[in-house]
Amino acid sequence: MKRLLSVILLAVVSLSHAQSVKVTVSMDNAILTNGGHWEGWGTSLCWWANRLGYNETLTKKSSLLFFDSKQGLGLNIMRYNLGGGDDPTHNHITRTDSDVPGWMYLEPNTGERLYDYSADTRQLNVLRAAAKAAGKEAYIELFSNSPPYFMTVSGCSSGNFKSDENNIHEDEYGNFAEYIAHVTSYITNNLGLKVKSVSPMNEPNTNFWPAMNYKQEGCHIDAGESQSKLLVLTKQALLRYGLDDVILTTSDETNPGLQIEEIRLLTPEARASINRISVHTYGTNSIREMGQLAKDEKINLWMSEVDGNGTAGQNAGEMAAGLWLADKIISDIQALEPSAWVLWQVIDTHISEEGYKGRRDGGPLRTSGGYWGTACANHDTDEILLTQKYYVFGQFTRHIRPGSTLIKCPTERNSGCRVLAALDKKKKSLTLVCTNTTEQEKSIEFSVDDFKIKGPVRQIRTSGQFADGEQWVETELSKTDGSQLNFTLKPNSVTTFVMKCKVK
Repeated sequence: MKRLLSVILLAVVSLSHAQSVKVTVSMDNAILTNGGHWEGWGTSLCWWANRLGYNETLTKKSSLLFFDSKQGLGLNIMRYNLGGGDDPTHNHITRTDSDVPGWMYLEPNTGERLYDYSADTRQLNVLRAAAKAAGKEAYIELFSNSPPYFMTVSGCSSGNFKSDENNIHEDEYGNFAEYIAHVTSYITNNLGLKVKSVSPMNEPNTNFWPAMNYKQEGCHIDAGESQSKLLVLTKQALLRYGLDDVILTTSDETNPGLQIEEIRLLTPEARASINRISVHTYGTNSIREMGQLAKDEKINLWMSEVDGNGTAGQNAGEMAAGLWLADKIISDIQALEPSAWVLWQVIDTHISEEGYKGRRDGGPLRTSGGYWGTACANHDTDEILLTQKYYVFGQFTRHIRPGSTLIKCPTERNSGCRVLAALDKKKKSLTLVCTNTTEQEKSIEFSVDDFKIKGPVRQIRTSGQFADGEQWVETELSKTDGSQLNFTLKPNSVTTFVMKCKVK
């Protein structure tokens, strides 16, 4: 009797594993933000570029690994951080990478405000190399975390002593806007690196930014009048410099709920000044409402920053961080419907015997769990150490390219699978990125009635552990006839399917 019961249970388990996950790919679910034109994938440069940009070898390697579409991830959006620059007598930042220099300083004898165009050479070195690697698809955004320290209330570019109070001095809004526009103009016209958009503040309506912060620059700016004032003055400054085509974004708030509140509190003049909403998804409260607001306002929308040390999968080992990232990408895009998705930093840790400015680096990465970033820079060996999280990111970035139209593909909540689709009309191709966060193989069945599939299907997969697993392993599959496509997903894997198609 026990043996019979075991056989029955085994049969039930096997049947449940064999059941296909059914997914419909329909143009009815196309994301139409920015006219259905995907603008791309990206990363902020700031800290990691500031840390490694002194090293020509690391700069070159990073440009190819992260921004070249043939050799690396093919990221095309690079967010350049315009540093405020802190009081030179301060020494409170303890990270080796986040002490980003400003472009303006006070002349010691006269107190005159002067520009130093060589102050941020390291980050600019990486920006040049990244833009070259990305080629015609390169999109440069300039963003600010804080004004220079001498434009702040506290005299510190890390924030106010009361972290929930404004830290831009009341008399300095115009000067700060001028600073942003001046540097934007210099990078565009003097360095030949076209800045396409500007974000003058970062997560401003929070209490994240205390003076003497050990970590980074930051600046609280109240919602409503204060944020409106900065946006209007920045727009006016950009126009004075002839930068009429530069897009001005909203406040890059930490979560959609806060961003919605801040947009609603902007003055009519400030709302007329912005050309795009940018939001982070460290929190996801009101994320669908944020997407709907962008639709109602008929304005473009980016997910402009996020990362984390989360994990996903079942006994996934070194795939766990990558599976979390894949789930985050798909869930953000399905709910928010942005036209771009930007990782905070592709490199978040460094290895160096000497450290930097007397500070110690935090590497190496502990890849068996969750971690920020996708790679670690070894300054002693001039190497960039990659991870499965890096390769998972590439399952999206290498195959869903700018100009594509993304398509939401709902799956059953407990299926263990998630899917994101994209139609590239120029290449006449359909891309399906699929996750399996379970320990079992999964059969997945696609209904593609809107498309006529032509020729064989390319399968690209990342799975397993870094040393002996798969990284962008490609095989060619036979085409499945008709309007159904059937594939098998390995346990704890991310698989991309690319096929030629026509829209019916």
